[in-house]
Amino acid sequence: MAARVVIQTQDFDVGAEIAALRAQDKRVGAVCTFIGTVRDRNDGQSVSTMELEHYPGMTEKSIEDMIDAAFQRFDIYAARVIHRVGPLLPLDQIVLVVVTSAHRGESFQACEFLMDYLKTQAPFWKKEQTPEGARWVDARVSDDQALAKWGIASGNSAT
Repeated sequence: MAARVVIQTQDFDVGAEIAALRAQDKRVGAVCTFIGTVRDRNDGQSVSTMELEHYPGMTEKSIEDMIDAAFQRFDIYAARVIHRVGPLLPLDQIVLVVVTSAHRGESFQACEFLMDYLKTQAPFWKKEQTPEGARWVDARVSDDQALAKWGIASGNSAT
């Protein structure tokens, strides 16, 4: 069985990841995916590159805990998170979340829950290159608000 959490520099194949997650599981009636990509603009400025950093081991553990929380909240069969690190360009895929369940509602909710959690709680640091130079990207208040709808307070100072 494939790992539930993978942190990598290389791109991922969405179709292959979905196929691997649902392989031979005849209970699956729904598969929900989220793919995050690098935008060429953020906060009104153009972005030429983004670099993501993390703490190996700590990041995977944090995301594993998020997946465990999703299993406690939702009736899902499987979940997988792939997150890229290193230098990325606009249009590059950054993150993939895949969730399987019997019915779409559980998959949709669990996928959204995992993304809301990832955006605020996962130990990643993003640095963007803009025409004005490099800048670190802080968590957005809207991301903290999205997490709050699940009854979870963010540890970020933006709230």
